[in-house]
Amino acid sequence: MLEKVADLPGRGMPSPDYLADYWAEYRRTRGVFWKLERGQAFKEHGDASWEAFAAGDWDRSLELNERDRAEAVAMARQDAEQGIATRRIRIVEFPVTPYVQWEMQFLRMLAEAGQSLRVLRADQVAGLERHRPLPEVVILGERVMYEVRYDGEGAPCGGRRIDDPGAIARCAAQLAGLFARAEPLTAFFDREIAGLPAPAAPARR
Repeated sequence: MLEKVADLPGRGMPSPDYLADYWAEYRRTRGVFWKLERGQAFKEHGDASWEAFAAGDWDRSLELNERDRAEAVAMARQDAEQGIATRRIRIVEFPVTPYVQWEMQFLRMLAEAGQSLRVLRADQVAGLERHRPLPEVVILGERVMYEVRYDGEGAPCGGRRIDDPGAIARCAAQLAGLFARAEPLTAFFDREIAGLPAPAAPARR
């Protein structure tokens, strides 16, 4: 079902509307929060750590990321207080892209703060990607699913809301199966990310 998300009926929203809709639904959510991340290179304009990374200053990027540790702790605490069990799956291609190496720094802090994050290699989902890569997906409880969208440069540009309860349930069940065979992010980070040299800065246009 995940491989068919792009074909499901949904309501497209530009970024401001998507974010407003997402946060309104998040505040109503109880139960499991699912997130599947597939893309290997995005642009995070406005994030100070990403801006330093994009400018080629890896040491500064790591320093700024560490300053966000309190944010990571707050995010995990907010989920717990609201009764949300976060389940995030990060698909990683090899060699690891500079963006994924950067993103992993914050994901590791979320995992250390108590969120459940796991990693799958791209070859482990190849059977689901015969026609196209898996989508970027967020599921809030049992009520709403979003296909998160990015423009041609990899910058966020909104999302598509899907309300079909049957499709949401099937996607959540499929994510649960992927999560069960994925590796804890902290173990993956220690083995594959921690020892990497500073990455090259992404091309900026």
